[in-house]
Amino acid sequence: MSDVPPTVASHGCANPAAVARRVRELARESGFQRCGISGVELGEDEDHLRDWLARGLYGTMEWMARHGDKRSRPRELVPGTLRVISVGLDYGRDDGGEAWRTLADRERAYVARYALGRDYHKLMRNRLQKLAERVQEEIGPFGHRVFVDSAPVLERALARNAGLGWIGKHTCLIDRDGGSWFFLGEIYVDLPLPVDPPASAHCGTCVRCIEVCPTQAIVAPYRLDARRCISYLTIEHEGAIPEELRPAIGNRIFGCDDCQLVCPWNKFAQRTDEPDFRARNDLDTATLPQLFAWDEDEFLRRTEGSPIRRSGHERWLRNIAVALGNAPSSPAVLTALASRRDHPSPVVREHVAWALAQHDSRLSCARG
Repeated sequence: MSDVPPTVASHGCANPAAVARRVRELARESGFQRCGISGVELGEDEDHLRDWLARGLYGTMEWMARHGDKRSRPRELVPGTLRVISVGLDYGRDDGGEAWRTLADRERAYVARYALGRDYHKLMRNRLQKLAERVQEEIGPFGHRVFVDSAPVLERALARNAGLGWIGKHTCLIDRDGGSWFFLGEIYVDLPLPVDPPASAHCGTCVRCIEVCPTQAIVAPYRLDARRCISYLTIEHEGAIPEELRPAIGNRIFGCDDCQLVCPWNKFAQRTDEPDFRARNDLDTATLPQLFAWDEDEFLRRTEGSPIRRSGHERWLRNIAVALGNAPSSPAVLTALASRRDHPSPVVREHVAWALAQHDSRLSCARG
C-alpha cells in the first residue's frame, strides 16, 4: 500500500457511499452472508488484549504475544490502511441435536463442527481476493490486503465495529440474525469509505456458555483462559494434556462447540449449507476405535484439505487416547488402546497408559 492513500474519487468514483454499497452487494454475490466496513481504531480492544497477554492466558501460543500491538493497529500491520472490510461466511448445518447426541455417546468421536469438512482458509481467501478484484474492476486499482487467520488481525473486534455481531461472553462473535456459526475474513483497504455502526451487545444476563464449559475455561464474562480450553488443548497445545483436565474433555478429539451449542442465539439462527463444509470421512458419526486405527499415511490421506491435518498424527492419537480413557470399558475400546501401548511417540504412550489406567480403576471398582 502507498503511505499516502488515494481518495475514492481518484479511483473513478466520487461517491464513497455508493462504493460501500457496491462492496456489500459484491460480497453477497461472492457467497458471504454478511459484510460490513469499520475504521481502524481499536484502543479499548488493545487494552483488553494487553491485559489478557499479561496474565499469560494464551498458554503456549507465543505468536499471540510476538507481534505486539500490530494486531490491534491495522495501520502498523499494513501502512496506508484506512478501512477494514469484514465478511462472514456461514458453515455447517442445523445439527445441534445431533451434536449433543454425539457428545452423549462416549464411544463416538466429537469433532468441532467447523472441522468436519474442508479447511475454510483457502476457500475464504480465494473468495476475498476475487471480491477485491471485482471492486478494482469497477473503481480502479487501490491498495488492499486480504486476511483469513493469516496475520496478526483482531478480527472479532473489527467485525463487531463493522456491525457483523457482538463479542459474546464466550469471546465468539454473535450475530442476532445468524448466531455464531460463521467464519471471519478481512480486506484491509486504503479507501476512505463510510463505516457501519458497530453491533450492540445482546447477551444480557445469560451465562449459559460460562456454565456449560466442560473445563471452566471461561473464567469470567469475555475472558477465556486458553490453557483450560478444549479447543486449545486438542489443537494448539503440544505435548501432554494436563491430567486434571483429561476427564472433562470427554470424547472431544478436535475442538469443542459446547459454548456455541448452548447459546440461545444459535437456536433460531438460519444456517447456510456450504457444500465444502459438509462432513467428510464420516467424522460426524465415526467411533473412537475407528479413528484411532488410522496410521499416519491414512491420517494424512483422509485429512488432506482438512483443518485437522495441522494437528498432526501424534496429537490426533493423543487426543483420541484421552477420549478412549473416558469411554465405556468395552472390548473394542480396550483393544484399541492396547494396539497403541508401544507406540513410538512417548506422548502417545503416556496418554494410552493413562487411559488404560482409567479403565483398570473402573473395572476394579466394579468388581468391588
